[in-house]
Amino acid sequence: MRLFRIIPLVAVLLPFAGCTKQEQPSKKGGQNVAVPVMVATVSQRTIPVQVRAIGNVEPFSTINVKAEVGGQLQKVSFTEGDMVQKGQLLFQIDPRPQQETIRQLEANLAKDAAQAHNAEADAARYAELFRQGVVAKQQSDQLQAQAAAWQATLDADRAAIENARLQLQYTQIHSPITGRTGNLMVKEGNVVKANDVPLVTINQIEPIYVTFAVPESELPQIRRRYSSSLPVVATPTGEAQSSTGKLSFIDNSVDPQTGTIKLKATFTNSDHRLWPGQFADVLMTVAQQQNAVLVPSQAVQAGQKGQYVYVVKDDNTAEYRTVSVGRAVGDELAVGGLVPGERVITDGQSKIVPGTKVQVLKGVVPDNQQANSGGQG
Repeated sequence: MRLFRIIPLVAVLLPFAGCTKQEQPSKKGGQNVAVPVMVATVSQRTIPVQVRAIGNVEPFSTINVKAEVGGQLQKVSFTEGDMVQKGQLLFQIDPRPQQETIRQLEANLAKDAAQAHNAEADAARYAELFRQGVVAKQQSDQLQAQAAAWQATLDADRAAIENARLQLQYTQIHSPITGRTGNLMVKEGNVVKANDVPLVTINQIEPIYVTFAVPESELPQIRRRYSSSLPVVATPTGEAQSSTGKLSFIDNSVDPQTGTIKLKATFTNSDHRLWPGQFADVLMTVAQQQNAVLVPSQAVQAGQKGQYVYVVKDDNTAEYRTVSVGRAVGDELAVGGLVPGERVITDGQSKIVPGTKVQVLKGVVPDNQQANSGGQG
């Protein structure tokens, strides 16, 4: 009876012993599976120290063209939106009222000139009679004063004529600058008033300004190179091509609310790529950083302890390395904490922990391999 009781117990334990022996090789095999990753080599070179900002394009100058005399607007000699040259005729105001005024003033001058001539003759005659003792000195002096008064009247007449001729010139309005015209505010046939609403606005766009603001921390480097025509590159929003100008203005104070300072760059803009009112991406190189250590930006990850990368060691295991990140140069970042020549993981980090065995691939890491590797790890 005792023999039959022992045998069933052994039979029950044997299956469990077999299962325990089969699990251990499976776990050991999972630890040896390498995770496929992409890597890049840490490089070292001199890089430009650049300042980036969003700028606003402003005309070099803006002129609101107004009439200096009133009258009917007879002719508009341009089409709104045209480029006009300095001195080009823009508007013609009816000149006839000014022409009539000139004729009237010239007639007054002729009449007063005759009166002045007669007064001079009387003054000369009485001066001679005074020397002869025929008339009193008071009479002679009185006629001399009348002659001088008529000469003053002639001077006033001549000044009035010159002013009228100037007013006649104002009936033709010429462009004070070379630039592009805007919307025409007054059409032909309307009556305009002197110094009333602008007839048209002209923006000078050759050259042109781009205004932008940078953090005050960049000011010392900018000021050091300001006298050496610091180059500025501006790319209008939505365009691929850029324009190159030079820094031409540094504001005289830092904005205390934003901690930035206003700068202005001048561009020749002969191709009219920059347009007033546009936004533009501004790039300004202020210095050169020697021996910068660079990695692709996708290699740098953000964690609870800061930014880090995974370095692939010689035994193809991943090492966690915290880094300090500096300036961006294209698709690369300047970092501290790495040595040139080391390899950093740029793709596949989501399946990596410190010490993970990795397989360096050439090309894109397949999604299915990442998934399979993650399951086995």
